[in-house]
Amino acid sequence: MSDLASIAVTVSPADKFREYLVTRGMRLTRERELVVAEVFSHHEHFDSDQLVERLAGQKDGKRVSRATVYRTLNEMVEAGLLRKVARTRNRDVYEHDYGYPRHDHLICSKCGSLTEFENAPLAGILEQVARDLGFRVTGHRLEVYGLDRKSTRLNSSHSSVSRMPSSA
Repeated sequence: MSDLASIAVTVSPADKFREYLVTRGMRLTRERELVVAEVFSHHEHFDSDQLVERLAGQKDGKRVSRATVYRTLNEMVEAGLLRKVARTRNRDVYEHDYGYPRHDHLICSKCGSLTEFENAPLAGILEQVARDLGFRVTGHRLEVYGLDRKSTRLNSSHSSVSRMPSSA
């Protein structure tokens, strides 16, 4: 779960997606609408398999094929609703891009956890570097890899066990 506050938007994610699809000569089908509704029902990072499981677990009897989920996720990225933030355990991880502030990620190399953070001084540095180099920023993605607290503790306890002197 994210601690980031959402940004007020005037158009719902489904309506924004509908607008995007119209520009591509497509329509918002019932299945696509189900995917959008499930994705925006809570703010969490997810991969496509997790989304397929969530949709399959719904008791309303409405089904969405795995292929439709994959295609719709790609379309939602193109529409600016989602973005791919990382690749953990050989799977793309998605998050909301529409209605949430610009932020960055700390990614645990061991357990795959993603921690979102906002840092105004860091954003200012990036803007200053771009300005100094005559670069017009249209977006950015910062992913910092390392070990989170839990994995660091696990590594420390394993390391201390393996370093114990043997009795001679």
